[in-house]
Amino acid sequence: MATKEYSFYPGCSSQKGASGSNYQVSVDTMCDVLDIKLNDIPDWNCCSASIGYAGGGELPRMALSARNLALSEQANPEQDVVATCAACWLATRETRERLLHSDSLMKETNEALAAAGLKVEAKQDVRHMVEVLIEDFGYDGLAQHVKKPLEGIKIAGYVGCQTNRPFGIVGESFENPKYLDKLVETMGAEPIENYDKKVSCCGGALAFSEPEKSQALIKDIIESAYDGGAEMIVTPCPVCQMNVEVYQDQINAKYKTKFDMPVVYYSQLMSVAYGKGVQESGLNGQVIRAKKLEDIASK
Repeated sequence: MATKEYSFYPGCSSQKGASGSNYQVSVDTMCDVLDIKLNDIPDWNCCSASIGYAGGGELPRMALSARNLALSEQANPEQDVVATCAACWLATRETRERLLHSDSLMKETNEALAAAGLKVEAKQDVRHMVEVLIEDFGYDGLAQHVKKPLEGIKIAGYVGCQTNRPFGIVGESFENPKYLDKLVETMGAEPIENYDKKVSCCGGALAFSEPEKSQALIKDIIESAYDGGAEMIVTPCPVCQMNVEVYQDQINAKYKTKFDMPVVYYSQLMSVAYGKGVQESGLNGQVIRAKKLEDIASK
């Protein structure tokens, strides 16, 4: 029996061939080391993320996440709901908070769910995977599994928007959250302490609708990491990871920069530090290769 079990909401980006599929690979590897069992919510659906705010209305957006909560309550009733995607976590947690604080919204949402034979009570806590790592295992507990310390790598912890506001991680500053810095240090690498863009927005879906605005934001995020001496950026968000990594060529062409900054997930750092290889850590899914991590993973 696993040490810890959670009701897992994978989210769309984690699926095979999707933008965050390598994230899921590293999460599975990390969880195997930590003896965590993730029990998928059966027949889960999209949380609605950005598109839910684009004219669909409040009730349909709430109902999508509420359906996942209702399914979780049926399948894994004694477990906290855990998401690895920042957008999924934010949408699901917001839904739970809103339902618990509005009798009318709870009533309307359950009327919508009744058409599918479901009912939501919103009793389960909704947590991001980094909350699980910090609160249920602690930095000392996570450090116990390190086999290959990530020595000699300077890493900027890019938190982004969605795991920071409006909820954030308990005990962390909204302006200067330290949990990624602490995770980096726990894995044996060196965090960039003066990284002043760690909670700046990457533009999110503006990368598609207004790419010039998004790329200007991304440029500042990467430039600040370089200014702090970073060789790599780490993030807990699939949208942040994708935007900050994949548009570097376009930004270089537009601004005459020479960015070549790897952008990885915290779970990839942990998987490598825990002694796993390149493929097990999802490093083979990077657009910009994290060569220093690959070197450690290959030892």
